[in-house]
Amino acid sequence: MRTGLDGKTALITGASRGIGKAIAMALAAEGANVVLSSRKQPALDEVAAEIRAAHPGVGVLAKAAHVGDADQAEACIEAAVAEFGGIDVLVNNAGTSPHYGPLSEIDLRAAEKTVQVNQFAVVQWTQIAWRRSMAERGGSVINIASVGGLVTEHGIGYYNATKAAVIHLTRQFAMELAPAVRVNSIAPGLVKTALARTLWEENEEKIGKSLPLGRLGEPEDIASVAVFLAGDASAWMTGQNLVVDGGSIIRPSIA
Repeated sequence: MRTGLDGKTALITGASRGIGKAIAMALAAEGANVVLSSRKQPALDEVAAEIRAAHPGVGVLAKAAHVGDADQAEACIEAAVAEFGGIDVLVNNAGTSPHYGPLSEIDLRAAEKTVQVNQFAVVQWTQIAWRRSMAERGGSVINIASVGGLVTEHGIGYYNATKAAVIHLTRQFAMELAPAVRVNSIAPGLVKTALARTLWEENEEKIGKSLPLGRLGEPEDIASVAVFLAGDASAWMTGQNLVVDGGSIIRPSIA
């Protein structure tokens, strides 16, 4: 598959671990310069060193930023433009889920944090990337949603509500930013990440066997789809949400 990503520049939020790190590694493997962002600089520096060792020909910039802070988002994107001349791919990956339990018990502060990181940050980073680079340069925006945005679940209902919003924001931005920028989303199922650890760690084998494809997801399963959406192979796709879930939502409701 020709990706056309060699020499392009990709910015990935939440890039210090899990799905974000895997996406950054996969894009760098295709020759893209990568801008890594998350809250903690030391963790980013470790990922940056790993990428440089594996792919010495690509540019790497590690810039800490709180994804929900407008000034820090602006500074991160400005640094990317200054270093590489612009941004071709934006991956809105950072997410949080501070509340586990029914909606009737969610604390307002936890709800606000979930919206700020999972939902409003998608708007904020896309706005800035569009204004500073993509309106003239074009490009691809990839939003990491969740299969939870399509179903109901115990415990993470508010997280899922914000991810449902991300799916709709993807469609809205795709309509508004066309034809210069393509905007698509990925809805992962249960992937073995630190963020989702409480959902899978104690019952990994049982949950995996319940899926049609027989296992939980790995970050690399999502990264390969992100490469597809970032590159030329998906050049006639926009406004789409790709479910990558091992088949979880096609399981019959009654055995």
